[in-house]
Amino acid sequence: MIAYRAETAMANILAPLLARPDEARSLLRAIYTTEADLLPDPHAGTLTVRLHHQANGVSDRAVRTLCDALNATGTVFPRSNLRLILQLGTSQNP
Repeated sequence: MIAYRAETAMANILAPLLARPDEARSLLRAIYTTEADLLPDPHAGTLTVRLHHQANGVSDRAVRTLCDALNATGTVFPRSNLRLILQLGTSQNP
């Protein structure tokens, strides 16, 4: 139930950014299955999760907005003292 509520909250952030609000959960599924780079920085106390780009610019803009909203929560990765930072982009294409 907690996972469903978390997904619903994220879908509610994405829905206004998409042409069809019902696409929000589809975009979330795409995010869940996309590759990501995990970049721990113990000195800075962060764990950066760098998501790879989506299929189109609209999706990328929505994912960036979602990342900003989630980063604002200041979530600490479980069993660590590393604050999660979510980003969209690769080292070659930020």
